Amino acid sequence: MEYTTEILIKKSISEVIKKYSSIGNLKHWQEGLVSTEHISGTPTELGAKMKLTFSFGNRKMEIIETVTKQEFPNELHVTYTTNGVRNIQENYFKVIENNATQWISKTKCQPTSLKMSLMLFLMPSVFKKQTATYMSNFKNFVEQGTSIR
Repeated sequence: MEYTTEILIKKSISEVIKKYSSIGNLKHWQEGLVSTEHISGTPTELGAKMKLTFSFGNRKMEIIETVTKQEFPNELHVTYTTNGVRNIQENYFKVIENNATQWISKTKCQPTSLKMSLMLFLMPSVFKKQTATYMSNFKNFVEQGTSIR
């Protein structure tokens, strides 16, 4: 499954990238995030790996994030791997005006289990909605300083 999500953030690209690339800020816009653990490389640089631990009710999920391309301020591509699925995300940041940035996220969900294949087929909107929610949370955090915590 592939989909694209876009959002306009009314802040400069330098401010957007500064907040986006800060691991300490993830907790302010990624719902369910419990912890981050550096595995290897320099954070947000090519090849860097980090373990993200999420909790959604009684369900815990560990995700390994790998940076596959980093050309700030314009691009950051990452792969998220967990049980059953690999998400390849290409993030593009474009200056719209002096104080506005367009964030475009292109996502490819690749199931690695039968169960996840069925979920992607039967409920693609769940994945799309989660991406849109995270992007909206980030926009609110950057523009208004609003944290989900």
